[in-house]
Amino acid sequence: MSVQVLASGWTDSSSLGYPVLFGGVLLGSVVPVVPTGPLLSVAAAVAMTTDRLEIALVLLLATLAAFLGDVVTFAIARFGGPAAVRWVARGQHADRLEEVRGQFTAHGWQIVVVGRLLPAGRIPVLVAAGALAYPWRRLLPASFAAAALWAIAYALLGVVSGGIFDNPLIATLVATGLVLVVGLVSNLVASRRRKAKAAREHSS
Repeated sequence: MSVQVLASGWTDSSSLGYPVLFGGVLLGSVVPVVPTGPLLSVAAAVAMTTDRLEIALVLLLATLAAFLGDVVTFAIARFGGPAAVRWVARGQHADRLEEVRGQFTAHGWQIVVVGRLLPAGRIPVLVAAGALAYPWRRLLPASFAAAALWAIAYALLGVVSGGIFDNPLIATLVATGLVLVVGLVSNLVASRRRKAKAAREHSS
């Protein structure tokens, strides 16, 4: 892809999806007010059904934005002090944060990758990593790998819907529905695992 194509795709008023995608994923990775997964899936569906977006650039921008957002969140948790940690971790359960901190001791970088892929798992992981002063040399490659896997996973949902439906509106709706289903199933699985773990600890 040439520089000219990239520049025109970024500045063309008919292709505002690139800055919206990058800015939305970056913002949502720092302040979880933007549903980054559905945003990426919709962009991938549009790329598959129109010529306004390129799927390769969608993947690249989403990966970079997610990676930068996670690094910013980690830096806030590590250097921002107790007030900053409370701001980043607002809405998170204290027991969940303590559970993730314990997992870091045994698993390290794997937790960074898994936390990015699980719904509501990213922030507790990054807060725990910051509180434990997890080394930058380990966090950065793990976080980039996690962002890339996350981008591929959610883009695939958009690619699938875009490959089945030629209409961009229908493909977008289907991609959003697939993301919601995946999130619901993941939450149910995680909830059952926590309940099973609590039951084992109670019985012992």
